Amino acid sequence: MKTTRVNAVTRWVWPLVLLVALGLVWEMAVRLTETPRWMLPPPSAVFTSFYEDWSLLMQHTRVTLVEVLIGFVLALAAGIATGVAIDSSRIIERAVYPLLIASQTIPMVVLAPLFLIWFGYGLLPKVLITALVAYFPLAVNTVDGLKSGDREILALLRSMGASRWQRFRLAKVPAALPSIFSGARIAVAFCVIGAVFGELVGAKEGLGYLMERAASQFETARVFAAIFILAFMGVGLFVSVTLLERILLPWRRYISDGSRGN
Repeated sequence: MKTTRVNAVTRWVWPLVLLVALGLVWEMAVRLTETPRWMLPPPSAVFTSFYEDWSLLMQHTRVTLVEVLIGFVLALAAGIATGVAIDSSRIIERAVYPLLIASQTIPMVVLAPLFLIWFGYGLLPKVLITALVAYFPLAVNTVDGLKSGDREILALLRSMGASRWQRFRLAKVPAALPSIFSGARIAVAFCVIGAVFGELVGAKEGLGYLMERAASQFETARVFAAIFILAFMGVGLFVSVTLLERILLPWRRYISDGSRGN
């Protein structure tokens, strides 16, 4: 247990050391080259912006976080439902799966303006863009997870007279959960990107809107402050999904620890 805690601490120490080193290099480079702050502010100016604009940053952060969470929940529900439907029927798989893959060839830059035309500048278009960005990894990972069920266990349950629902619940769902969580970790990071993209296309609030407005006013330090908040938001949501997986799937921790030991 002690070794595990030491490894967990070490896993976070090195990235922090690297971030501090990069920040020092950034600060020194900007000061030595006398780069104008409107072009590239030093980290000290960004931290000053955090202090001076904290209430403004938090106001727009709450808006973006709401968009991310609602979009993620919608993508999670739609992705899992699509995966279950594809796994349940060959006909659905042949009809839907190619369309699912083809949907990723449509650039979001084309759909976002259409959503603004159809749904206005409120919360809905941002949530829909966020959900669409996160939908694909959740749907594909759900399909792969459901198809990775142990054939011997499924055959055993079938021989014991288990119904299709019982085979799904007892064999397929436990096998699919690790893949679903893997897709959720990717999707929740994509949600942050999707929410900001929707705000950049057209919004009245949110971190994307704040960055666009600050950039037009050459408030570059405020832009970097918003970028850092988005980065922390993405990392925090990723870690939250990982912790939820460790709580709901405790056996995965021992399997991964055992594989490292070997």
